[in-house]
Amino acid sequence: MTISLPDARSLPDSVLNALRLRAIRGCQMGFRQEVLATLFGVACETISRWWSAYSAEGLEGLPGDRTGRPSGSGRTLSDEQSIHLQELIDHNRPEDLGIAAPLWNRRAVQQLIRNETKIGMPVRTVGEYLKRWGYTCKKPSRHSRKQDPEEVKEWLDKTYPELEKQAEHEGAEIFWGDETGVAADAYPGYGYARKGERATMEVSDPHIKANVISALSNKGTVRFMTYYRTMNADLFLVFLKGLLRSARGKIYLIVDRLRAHDAVKVWRWLIEHNDQIEMVLMPRRAPELNADEYLNNDLKGNIHAKGLPSGKEELRQRIQCFFRRLQHWPTHIMSYFLHPSAQYASGH
Repeated sequence: MTISLPDARSLPDSVLNALRLRAIRGCQMGFRQEVLATLFGVACETISRWWSAYSAEGLEGLPGDRTGRPSGSGRTLSDEQSIHLQELIDHNRPEDLGIAAPLWNRRAVQQLIRNETKIGMPVRTVGEYLKRWGYTCKKPSRHSRKQDPEEVKEWLDKTYPELEKQAEHEGAEIFWGDETGVAADAYPGYGYARKGERATMEVSDPHIKANVISALSNKGTVRFMTYYRTMNADLFLVFLKGLLRSARGKIYLIVDRLRAHDAVKVWRWLIEHNDQIEMVLMPRRAPELNADEYLNNDLKGNIHAKGLPSGKEELRQRIQCFFRRLQHWPTHIMSYFLHPSAQYASGH
């Protein structure tokens, strides 16, 4: 987490004088002025002015009086305007306010400022305001436009709490299940290269892919099965039967509404084994409520950390190795339930 430094203009004289001396010492030691400015929370021009004064007249040449305008003066937006804009950002999407943008980025906020205050502000300045207001740039989570909020509310307020109570009464364990595929040539990370040159890596055949279906509990248990072909009812039943073989008691399995899950053949088998396992379907288009989604993200983010696999079998072995290691790491499995969208199911 990045530490926010107080504005140097708000510091006591004794602290500001100490900063000047440390900045001068840093310049003597060869540190770049922009690095010192970032470290001490002052403008680069301020470091340059201090060093020039010291170089010309020594310590006596350092300014004793405060320079620069007072903190907060000269800002384009008033406090009232800033508060109003933040409220709009916090409680609306850009499209709600007639702004053509998928989320609140600097250009969307720039347009919002223009619409609300008639002020044309440079994008860079917008970024400074967002930073000052406490906003940070984040990778957005995905939310289906067609998701039914009432169905989700019903799940969070009634369906899942009742299921949790029922499982506790029966001494059963709740599992969340999901499938994902991993491609041999997929690597989500970044690599360094010289300026003007691209970072490159050798990849395998782009058609090499392996799949995995997994189920995890908020107690730190995970079960999995790898496969190559498309998931269907028969393959799903193979997984369910394997899940029962390793179960210590009754299981409630929560899954999405994939056709392979919600199949007549599957429901018939579940009816025959309802004393051992029951399946519960999640709200439509709400994958963020399933903690197994965050396991899948973890898998894809780390599976190729040591290089890309050369073939299908090596890819499958890597997936199996990831899950076998995970089976001995219950606290990490439980951490998937700490995601804000899945925390309702953490059991805490």
